[in-house]
Amino acid sequence: MSGRKTTQWWLSYFENRGISESVIAEYIPYIRKLQKNRVPVIFEFEHLSRLLGLRGDVLAKIVNSPESFSRKFSIPKRRGGKREIISPYPSLLHCQKWIYRHILQDRPVSASAHGFTKGRSIVTNAANHLSQKVLLKMDLENFFPSIPINWVVNYFSSLGYSNNVAFYLSAMCCYEKKLSQGSATSPCLSNLLLAGLDERFLRLSKKYGLTYSRYADDLTFSGAYIPVKYVGIVSSIVDSYGLTVNGEKTRLHTKPGQRIVTGLSVAGEALRLPRATKRKLRQEVHFIRKFGFLSHVSKTKIGNAYYLESLIGKLGFWLQVEPTNEFANESFVQMRILQKSLER
Repeated sequence: MSGRKTTQWWLSYFENRGISESVIAEYIPYIRKLQKNRVPVIFEFEHLSRLLGLRGDVLAKIVNSPESFSRKFSIPKRRGGKREIISPYPSLLHCQKWIYRHILQDRPVSASAHGFTKGRSIVTNAANHLSQKVLLKMDLENFFPSIPINWVVNYFSSLGYSNNVAFYLSAMCCYEKKLSQGSATSPCLSNLLLAGLDERFLRLSKKYGLTYSRYADDLTFSGAYIPVKYVGIVSSIVDSYGLTVNGEKTRLHTKPGQRIVTGLSVAGEALRLPRATKRKLRQEVHFIRKFGFLSHVSKTKIGNAYYLESLIGKLGFWLQVEPTNEFANESFVQMRILQKSLER
């Protein structure tokens, strides 16, 4: 059974199966609310299992113990420490992708949110803060796991789903009753669930004449003047939502100098790659040109089998940020030619 049927289709379906008028009268308002919110109709557990194409006993195991259908591991953070990742097994990943495609994908998100959103990126996020006198950067600590399952249940309930169905959907999106770092639904859900927080910061920023944007857990404020007390105001609002600011990553830039927002320099009137990033890319290209690709890889003991592809990707991104940069353009073309010659 499809989750996207008209009310008339459901009426005919119920009548053809001899469903009583009293039961139909209860179902129709439920159906209409879900249709109004443009999400699939899901009545109960068995219906959900059919929509997902899973046996009921398999879905029951996933809902009751999503931790048993995930693998936990850690990866090193760029600036030290480790980040815990939860990787769902294929059966759970299938459920998460279905929830994302059929329920979450087209839900509207805050205009301030630039991460995990079609048409927005680190580039659009950083562009909001070009040439500002003062820049404040703050970070939400332990981002995904700080969002509890009850937020997710409440969100699915707000779309019109019954309490049971909202719980089934939420359980498959969480790990140990928290939003999962690695779930196919977590990026989108985080934006949807933090829409209220974004709205609070947007109103606060307008009051102080500032610009606000968020990329995942990175909060950025900029303008002509940001009082020191503003940091405390933002922190208190974050605390009121049950989240925590990572004080070690809070930076208030009041003096001229390099300003980096989501990895891009916003110090001038146009976005630029940071000087250190450009220097490293220039150096890599220089060594390849001077010694040859294979010799460079051998001398520097590069073990990444996709090193050249990675370098081409970085050069391509440089061009995306700075389309007229001659070095980036020439290097990108040269590395693509090199790539094709190595593939022969």
